[in-house]
Amino acid sequence: MLSQCNELHDDLPWIEANERTGHEFVFRTSIPAGQWRQYNQGVPYSKSTTAKGRVSMGMLEDYSQVDRALAEHSGDKEKFRESEDVAFLEGMSQTIEQTLWYGNTTVNPAQFMGLSPFYNSIALAQNGANIINGGGTGSSNASLWLVGWSPNTIFATFPAGSAAGLTMEDKGDIVPGYDAVGNRFEAYTSWFRQQAGICPMDWRYACRIANIDTTNAGLAGPNALDLFATMAQALLLFPKLTGTTSGITKTDAKTEPTVRPVWYCNRTIRHWMDVQAMRDRNVLLQLDDYAGKPVMGYRGIPVKISDQLLNVESAIT
Repeated sequence: MLSQCNELHDDLPWIEANERTGHEFVFRTSIPAGQWRQYNQGVPYSKSTTAKGRVSMGMLEDYSQVDRALAEHSGDKEKFRESEDVAFLEGMSQTIEQTLWYGNTTVNPAQFMGLSPFYNSIALAQNGANIINGGGTGSSNASLWLVGWSPNTIFATFPAGSAAGLTMEDKGDIVPGYDAVGNRFEAYTSWFRQQAGICPMDWRYACRIANIDTTNAGLAGPNALDLFATMAQALLLFPKLTGTTSGITKTDAKTEPTVRPVWYCNRTIRHWMDVQAMRDRNVLLQLDDYAGKPVMGYRGIPVKISDQLLNVESAIT
């Protein structure tokens, strides 16, 4: 019951940041349109414009400590320590994934900013064009995400000069343990750390289907959101995908990146996706081979479960 489905970790492209505590990037904000001219009439110089953005990274750390006598009395000291350490690996992976979706540095400056705060305003933000309103209100909503991963669009970062992923260091028995009242005892200690951030360098390559009401009046009701119609709409928001997905296979921007798109939802959304597929006899939800594994997909894009996506999101407007 304590382990969860954390498939997102298999998809993340990790890019070394250009700073120790953050990553600065440049993105294009406009392109020249040209100007119609007549004889004996000049045209002004023009140029494209760019802007800079910066995302921060967070440091997630923890210590695993077990009583030395307890470990030795277990019969297999190393196996006992490993069984304790595995729990930390699972817990920290869940924290990283939860922060990737919902991390908010204005609430907790030690975190990194997740995707939900980036895609949280339909009307006021430019990337609101890639937020689809599922119609839910209140605070019993969920989101269905389509993310196009690539080193040029959306990717995870790790500090310059370090290694990606979780690092573990065995401190042995040199770090003492202390009980609840401060008395010392001999203990074995393991230290864990992961430094990470998320960079939405090109916001056009992520789409959030937000405000999906998960109550009996929503997905379980008679006027439930048509998930597949909404997913088909989301596919058309990316500048370029493949012929089997959106049909948009070419743009005039020759440097348009090639991305790896993935759908993410929680178990509730996935359940109603299956229900609607059965009711409508939908042939687009099918079992595909993705990275050598059988994965359910929609229009050739894998649909993966992230248990960190919640059913208690407040409606965004």
